[in-house]
Amino acid sequence: MARKLKTYQTSLGFYDLAIAAPSMKAALEAWGADSNLFHQGAAKESDDPDVIAAAMAKPGVVLRRPVGSEGSFGEHAKLPTNLGGSGPRKAARKSKGSRAKQPSSSPVDKAAERKAALAFEKEQKRRERERASEEATRQKDRERRQQAVDKAQAALEKAEQEHARRAAAIQAELEALEQRSQTEVARWHKEKERLQAALRRARG
Repeated sequence: MARKLKTYQTSLGFYDLAIAAPSMKAALEAWGADSNLFHQGAAKESDDPDVIAAAMAKPGVVLRRPVGSEGSFGEHAKLPTNLGGSGPRKAARKSKGSRAKQPSSSPVDKAAERKAALAFEKEQKRRERERASEEATRQKDRERRQQAVDKAQAALEKAEQEHARRAAAIQAELEALEQRSQTEVARWHKEKERLQAALRRARG
């Protein structure tokens, strides 16, 4: 059964955010908050009928407006234009203060409430699919990088084995040449001694 939606507000970065969600936890997840903004006093349930109407029209969608402004919420918002000074912002807040909005007293439309809750669930599933798709893309990238690493590692190991084989063959040749050299030296010593003895005999 679809859960009843409430409208929550917070401010993150350059924007005020609003969303129609079934719980504070769902709102925090949609905002991508890494801490409990409600416990910190940085988020609240909205009682502004205009904000509630905008959020309920697009359940589960994070709506934005420039931070500190009194404009309407939408899916896309421009950056604030009054960050450099406090004059216009304070004036705007002051002019609005005398006519603060009152919560709507119109009866709750159960059909609209159910429709909004179902729309939230649909938007939540869309976000989950989007996150799953992004994770699948990241996983493919990780696998491609791992395959490249494995290929380079295998090529290095093969080259090391080939080098070891060639070095062993060269070492064997050197040892054989050393053996031949020692054999030749021994033969020459014997031959030299024989010839020198013959030379001495010839000289009498």
